[in-house]
Amino acid sequence: MLRVALLSLPLALGACSRAEQAPPAAAPQVSVVTVQTEAVPVTIELSGRTSANLVAQVRARVDGIVLKQEFKEGTVVKAGQRLYQIDPAPYIASLNSAQATLEKAQANLVSMNAQAERFKLLVGRNAVSKQDYDNAVASQGQASADVASGKAAVETAKINLGYTSVVSPITGRAGISQVTVGAYVQATAANLMTTVQQIDPIKVDLNQSSVEGLRLRSDYASGKLKLNGPDPAKVTLLLEDGTEYKRPGSLQFSDITVDPSTGTVTVRALFPNPDSVLLPGMFVRARIEEGVRQNAFLVPQVGVTHDAQGKATALMVGPDNKVALRTLQVAGTQGDRWIVESGLENGDRVVVSNVQRVRPGATVQIAEASASAAAGQTK
Repeated sequence: MLRVALLSLPLALGACSRAEQAPPAAAPQVSVVTVQTEAVPVTIELSGRTSANLVAQVRARVDGIVLKQEFKEGTVVKAGQRLYQIDPAPYIASLNSAQATLEKAQANLVSMNAQAERFKLLVGRNAVSKQDYDNAVASQGQASADVASGKAAVETAKINLGYTSVVSPITGRAGISQVTVGAYVQATAANLMTTVQQIDPIKVDLNQSSVEGLRLRSDYASGKLKLNGPDPAKVTLLLEDGTEYKRPGSLQFSDITVDPSTGTVTVRALFPNPDSVLLPGMFVRARIEEGVRQNAFLVPQVGVTHDAQGKATALMVGPDNKVALRTLQVAGTQGDRWIVESGLENGDRVVVSNVQRVRPGATVQIAEASASAAAGQTK
């Protein structure tokens, strides 16, 4: 036993000597991104639904039997194109009767005009009484009124006859026909016959929170945000399947009334839709360029964390390669990067790798990383 212990003693002493001579652990290596201020376009993403730019409900304006349907459902119809023919026979007869009544009134007016002229001469010679002359003038006025009434009746008859030819008031895509040939329609019931919708261009109504709208208006007033220029703000649309609609839209207006039930304001955009990709009622998301934020920093999202109070923080590497913690003020995101308003200075080096493995005060080895490369890293 003693011999074994003596033999093992040099081995233990050698191990202790090597442990004492082992170099200190190397400082952890991190990647950093050097940030600089820049003008950052501000975009917001809002949800909403599409709706037709124009909608025309084609309804019956006279009573009658539908004789023809002259369009194909689902096709594009032009403004003024005839869609239905209602039986015109009763209205042709009404027009003929009104024209006959007008001609009778016109003939009577000619007679009354001549009589009034004769009595005017005769009353000056005392050949007729003043009462007879007054009666002739009154009859002339009544005949003139009858002509005016007859003209109005003819015009009304022509309008009603025109209503038997049911035309599209706008250019758009015709929907399902609500009546068939042989159906009886009534003007008093305003029977719906079909609907025509114009979907090129198409409207997109988006919902923006009143709080976000208030913040943006405040930023514009303070100069933090500057509008891109006199042109309308550009809008990019994301479809229901997540793909991006290839045609950009333009912002039309923002409503001035807040919906009390949702706390949102309607923002409307207009998009060209020549291929009919967008249909009324689709759920979409839109990115709106609302301006440019001056002197902001773009920091990869991997380099920003949030503490227990929800405040944004980031780890900085100082000139002595020591890590320090900073509290940031962020104003949303742009793609995969945070927009930072304050908490950073030009030339600051933000840690974007091994964020969870280093602590404030630690000394680290650094490697410069590009912003695009940092975006693909994980914390």
